[in-house]
Amino acid sequence: MAEKSLVVTNIDSLLNLFGSYDENIKIIQSELGVDILARGSDIRITGPDAGVDKAYTCLNVLLRIAERGESISAQQVRYFISMADDGASDEIASLSDGGICVTTSGKIIKPKTLGQKKYIDSISQNTISFGIGPAGTGKTFLAVSMAVKAFKAHTVSKIILTRPAVEAGEKLGFLPGDLQNKVDPYLRPLYDALFEMLGAETFAKLQERGSIEVAPLAYMRGRTLDESFIILDEAQNTSPEQMKMFLTRLGFNSKMVITGDVTQIDLPNPKNSGLVEAIKVLKNVKDIGINHFTEKDVVRHKLVQDIVKAYEQYNSERSRRK
Repeated sequence: MAEKSLVVTNIDSLLNLFGSYDENIKIIQSELGVDILARGSDIRITGPDAGVDKAYTCLNVLLRIAERGESISAQQVRYFISMADDGASDEIASLSDGGICVTTSGKIIKPKTLGQKKYIDSISQNTISFGIGPAGTGKTFLAVSMAVKAFKAHTVSKIILTRPAVEAGEKLGFLPGDLQNKVDPYLRPLYDALFEMLGAETFAKLQERGSIEVAPLAYMRGRTLDESFIILDEAQNTSPEQMKMFLTRLGFNSKMVITGDVTQIDLPNPKNSGLVEAIKVLKNVKDIGINHFTEKDVVRHKLVQDIVKAYEQYNSERSRRK
């Protein structure tokens, strides 16, 4: 049995650290098999050596965040536990520094994992960036937030969001309305992200002025996109020809972000994914950043992370059996 102690001098920080009904502490105790007891300003951790060391590291990071007056979520606690062995406590604590932009509800958008932080840095530093990984890692949402930040800073004059309208079990022809009505369901996640950043009224005005464009990938052919922030979402469903067409739309003073999940390809032949090919072709090209997310970067419900991990294990085992 091992024991370590922390001292918390501010009662508000202590309450923030423990969370509602001690939820944060209960997660650490359950995940690491330790006991955590607060007496006055002292927090005592007891249990197996490895568990106590991890809990101590995790609590130190969380305490630094709590002392800044920021609320701590259960998702953050689980992420810090998973990263406790990686020796990146300073980097993890700095995730809460600054922010990308503010939503209409006043929420500050900032990266929640080291993978997300590297992705944001890549977008800032490179003209073209790829974000590849499972659902729930914030690939699209963070890209849209960076686009809004660039637009508000007047470094670009237009935001262009696009997706390939690939059918995943449904047929476009059976959807009601004209072509725009038929493709809107495919573009809905992009609309949702923009609504949260800008508000529906501001979005509508900017779209009417042509400052924001949300359109299927086919609409990009033949264009040169200058002074624009262009996001291609669900890029795993592009053909190699479509991907090359999109990448060559890049104009002066523009940025591109391409997001996708290579485990969710809806093409008739998954081997023909333009995203898969582009990663191989462009991996050594300067000013292009390629970022891979893992299940640790999933920031949705914990069960989403568990589902992603289970599928990865299943596919890995199936590959070994072949």
